[in-house]
Amino acid sequence: MADKFKFVVAAIFLIAGIAVFRVLPDDTNGIFKLLAVLIGIALATLTAFTTNAGKDFSNFVKEAITETKKVVWPTRKETIQTTMVVFGFVLIMAIFLYLTDKSLEWILYDLILGWKK
Repeated sequence: MADKFKFVVAAIFLIAGIAVFRVLPDDTNGIFKLLAVLIGIALATLTAFTTNAGKDFSNFVKEAITETKKVVWPTRKETIQTTMVVFGFVLIMAIFLYLTDKSLEWILYDLILGWKK
């Protein structure tokens, strides 16, 4: 029940920030209008992070960052080699598909249907 109340309060903060942005006159400095929205978003975010779901999300982000630090990233040489293998495969597939298309075109149009060009 408390989490629902906190989410409602977060939504109110967010709506209040947008409302202040809309209510301020157009001749108001843009910085103040932007600050109103940013403060509303910040208060809504802080309120949402005090809920159980927010705490779970915060823990998930921390664990994801920890796991990202464990990743062994490829070296520049490995990246270039892998990229060249992919380009080579794409080139071979392009040639194969071109030859297959032209072969089927020749078989269908020239041999079967007799539509010689």
